[in-house]
Amino acid sequence: MNKSSPNTVGVALPAAGSESARPARKTIGFATMIAICIGVVVVQGAMMSALQGMGFGGLGFLAAFAVAFILAQCYVLTFSELSLMFPQAGTLATYTQKAIGHFPAIVAVFAGYVIVAMFGLSAELLLVDAILDKLFPGVFPTTLVPLSILVVLAVLNILGTDVFARMQNVFTFAMVAALLLVGVSALGGLAEPAPTGFVSDVDWSFAGILDGSFIGLVTLAMWLMVGAEFICPLIGEVRRPERNIPRSMMLSLTLTFTIFVIFCIGASRYLSVATLTTSPLPYLDYVFAVFGKGAVIIATVMALTATCSTVNTVLAAVPRMLSGMAENGQAFPQMKVLHKRFGTPWIAIVFVAVIIALPFLLMGPDSIITLLIAASTSWLLAYIIAHINVIVLRRRHPELPRPFKTPFYPLPQIVGILGMGYVALNNSPSPEMTQTVYLLTGVVLAVVGLIALVWVKLVMKRKLFEPDI
Repeated sequence: MNKSSPNTVGVALPAAGSESARPARKTIGFATMIAICIGVVVVQGAMMSALQGMGFGGLGFLAAFAVAFILAQCYVLTFSELSLMFPQAGTLATYTQKAIGHFPAIVAVFAGYVIVAMFGLSAELLLVDAILDKLFPGVFPTTLVPLSILVVLAVLNILGTDVFARMQNVFTFAMVAALLLVGVSALGGLAEPAPTGFVSDVDWSFAGILDGSFIGLVTLAMWLMVGAEFICPLIGEVRRPERNIPRSMMLSLTLTFTIFVIFCIGASRYLSVATLTTSPLPYLDYVFAVFGKGAVIIATVMALTATCSTVNTVLAAVPRMLSGMAENGQAFPQMKVLHKRFGTPWIAIVFVAVIIALPFLLMGPDSIITLLIAASTSWLLAYIIAHINVIVLRRRHPELPRPFKTPFYPLPQIVGILGMGYVALNNSPSPEMTQTVYLLTGVVLAVVGLIALVWVKLVMKRKLFEPDI
């Protein structure tokens, strides 16, 4: 670990001389790290994507899921190397500014995390409203429960990482238990039998694999594998990061892959292709098919814990990224202000909560899939930049300490760049949606790029592509 780098002690340590400076507390153990990684990956949108993919491709989707798993392990290797080289809160911004400059650093973080929080979590909150309306029609006013979740979790994150960690463990355990209960029960026939006369029409042939058409489903499968690197902004607060950062990301993705394979195969025994591909809430149909209409509690736990887990993790990680960027002069200085008692970047937490709430309040349920695809497209851009960072830093600065080095370098980075690029270019099921996604993502990225350009040139007074090292 590069002990001489500024702010290497982590996210709870502001710039030297700050009145609120305080040492980072190592409050996050390995189990919580797994909970954080799984908690971001397993969301309601991922459940929808998994079941829709199973309907579209059957065995071909599971093959596409395996390809997505390989691509995900590539980004895990990249983030492990980068995060342990530069163990700072700015994460991708820090890595990128040291490799290719401040302008791409700012764009990368906003593209990969701030925009993803806006689009992806807004979609998750819309799904909360949709499922509650389905399960408890007319009981809860529209937007009340999702906004309450957002506000409560923002407050809990301001209270500190020990509170966050306890909540994250509960959310993730309940979510994984519910998913496994449904999947294992469906596979083993432990609950309700499949409807009389039901014959599964999910495609279990090798045709889609042999003709290569399964590759078109990698885009859908990739949404089930993104987000494990959210542990990296918390590197200053985790125990034994050199050992636990790589292991937690690799293991969490392996567990997620296994859980979703069981979940999908079980669904094929109870749901038709039509239900899997056209239902607005296929996972709800799945729960009711396996356990009957009385399984409201299981459906509610599965949906709400998935959303709470993701929102909780994003509110812990993204504000720390913004705080680290503010320390480097890449964001408004207010983002690095820490709570005097809890040492958390409370202004940044409030900011992230607000930008999540805005699209949720302005857009309707029909926008869910578009928001998810736009979020994943933007996320993949950040992964590509991260892979480029590793390659650039290996060539320019081979002398830098690397507590973790990517095995078989540069193969994982090359595979990651090409694979992520393909997924981003083939990111939606119809040309009309593709146009909408690129328009939505393009406009936001253009605004971010313009602001970043002005900020770097006029505020930071630096060259756009001038690395720090």
